[in-house]
Amino acid sequence: MNAALQRISGWFGGLAPIDDMTGRGHGAGYARSMPSASVAGFDQALLWVTVALLALGLVMVYSASVALPDNPKFARYAHTHFLVRHAIFIVLALVTALLAFQVPVATWEKVAPWLFVLSLVLLMLVLIPQLGKGVNGARRWLTLGFMSFQPSELAKFAVLLYAADYMVRKMDVKERFFRAVLPMAAAVAVVGLLLLAEPDMGAFMVIAVIAMGILFLGGVNARMFFLIASVMLVAFVLMIALSDWRRERIFAYLDPWSEKHALGKGYQLSHSLIAIGRGEVFGVGLGGSVEKLHWLPEAHTDFLLAVIGEEFGLVGVILVLGLFLWMTRRIMHIGRQAIALDRVFAGLVAQGVGIWIGFQAFINMGVNLGALPTKGLTLPLMSYGGSAILMNLIAIAVVLRVDYENKVMMRGGRA
Repeated sequence: MNAALQRISGWFGGLAPIDDMTGRGHGAGYARSMPSASVAGFDQALLWVTVALLALGLVMVYSASVALPDNPKFARYAHTHFLVRHAIFIVLALVTALLAFQVPVATWEKVAPWLFVLSLVLLMLVLIPQLGKGVNGARRWLTLGFMSFQPSELAKFAVLLYAADYMVRKMDVKERFFRAVLPMAAAVAVVGLLLLAEPDMGAFMVIAVIAMGILFLGGVNARMFFLIASVMLVAFVLMIALSDWRRERIFAYLDPWSEKHALGKGYQLSHSLIAIGRGEVFGVGLGGSVEKLHWLPEAHTDFLLAVIGEEFGLVGVILVLGLFLWMTRRIMHIGRQAIALDRVFAGLVAQGVGIWIGFQAFINMGVNLGALPTKGLTLPLMSYGGSAILMNLIAIAVVLRVDYENKVMMRGGRA
């Protein structure tokens, strides 16, 4: 087993710290200036942090879902149902990620537009009643026999690749608003309309932030960026103001304990806060959560962090927060390294993945802690869900590929 893990780690390559990655266009000169020890160094940290989050997520999904079969809604399931399915999802996702790692970044750049078109087609198909699977009033899944696939997860990855490819192609006109920004804004708007039809505002928010982040990191004029940000902010405010149930969620978030909201829109949030409050500093122990016993809905998906907080306390929450913070920073670092080596597409893709993982984790944690309104976003790499785990691991594999190709170039080879 250890030999196999070492072989996999060898495929992924290591990462040594870089002190100054702020410049662009250093290219081969930059690579030659790197100390030989940094090039030869072997750092498995990103890989093992990913494995740690997957393992902790698997344990907590089992803990959060073990009592679900006591509910008549899940009476036909075994107590290990979600554990087994989640383990299968992780294995399938790991195999797919290993395959994705073998794909050169140049190939991802070539297929980016086609992958974006495929994601649009799937987002349209999910809205067809005969094809799309509805759960709790939302139609977000396509049934694939042994599992349900969520096209919005593919859309996050596809928009990320497309935005990075778009910025590389538009390098010469990025100072002109209509030629540089408007086409990308139109693409995101189309994705947004399809997601809001499901509805899935949470996924749209993540995709919008990914696209805006890549535009900013790609060098779009600061005035244009703030203009886009203002338009997006106004759009989200209008979406909330014109929707009764979204507006209700906002008011419930502001006062989840009120008599009106405690048993309605504020029910999940209030029980999430109770769970985290019960955990105090060190938690009640693994398996000791009370809120997961049919009090806290979606404990194994959107509110997994609340169960972690109840069973492992403040220490557990800080540990998870620290792992995601480290992972996001490391991924962004790999992206900066690629850009410094004149690999702009690879760098923007890696940084886009960092924005995706970091922002979605931030939103999920904020919801669980009562700092943000309730959104249907899972905790990356940890919450139950095959589509999310699959796309998260493919994204991490692409980042590791970027890192691998960076090291090949720094050794004087060709990526």
